[in-house]
Amino acid sequence: MSAYHTADNRLRITPILVAEAESPTVKTLMFRDKHCAGARPGQFLMLWIPGVDEIPLSILNAEQDGMIAVAVKKIGQATKKLHGTKVGELIGVRGPFGNSFTIRDGRLLIVGGGTGIAPLLFLAKKLNLKQARPLFVLGAKSEEELLFLDRLRRLCSAGDLMTTTEDGSHGMKCLATEPLEGLMAKERFDMIYACGPEQMLRKVFDLAEKHGISMQTSLERIMRCAVGLCGSCVMGRYRVCRDGPVFTVEMLREVKDEFGVSKRDFDGRRISV
Repeated sequence: MSAYHTADNRLRITPILVAEAESPTVKTLMFRDKHCAGARPGQFLMLWIPGVDEIPLSILNAEQDGMIAVAVKKIGQATKKLHGTKVGELIGVRGPFGNSFTIRDGRLLIVGGGTGIAPLLFLAKKLNLKQARPLFVLGAKSEEELLFLDRLRRLCSAGDLMTTTEDGSHGMKCLATEPLEGLMAKERFDMIYACGPEQMLRKVFDLAEKHGISMQTSLERIMRCAVGLCGSCVMGRYRVCRDGPVFTVEMLREVKDEFGVSKRDFDGRRISV
């Protein structure tokens, strides 16, 4: 269970400093918040949109000067409102919350799908500082939805960035999970880091188990309080907001009847992923 400071859970009001479109459905927002300045890859924050809602977002980047970045996909009322916000408009921030990826040495495989690339890009930046050489597999529906590709090219060694698109507009025409079987059979990896749609993550987990590779993955659930009180993000014996959002392979084994299978909706009912 991860600890948090009371100050981290207090709502801070701050203006948006940067609002940039990354794709037709994803926008990066940047703002300053001193409490999130020390955030680690995998942690998340709660972002409040005045008059609309408060939502959890993975932290895309955190600088020592307090400049924070998040990637927002337009999927509902709150995120639609965020996509319409302009520089100078006010938002509320709580956090950072949850645990983080544990950085490992050795040969690393990083698998990201859609906006799941956000915490993995943050991780890749930290790994690059340690001169690690991860193999990155990045997947999306189309070329225009491949996020942060240029930044990843700067962080990855030549030949260590593989892209897949469902429509074949960039890289291999397939899902991000399809090349993994061959990669794991060909090369020994010391750790897999993954984030993306949960059904994708379940496939990565099954392959990791088959090949005996350790894994860490960031999961997403409905999170209302972010401090483990409301129970909306319960998964087995874990509360994703407090015990996660990063789950190890050992934790995933405990919840594999739910992982990639079901989750709870806003009314607490169990629904299919």
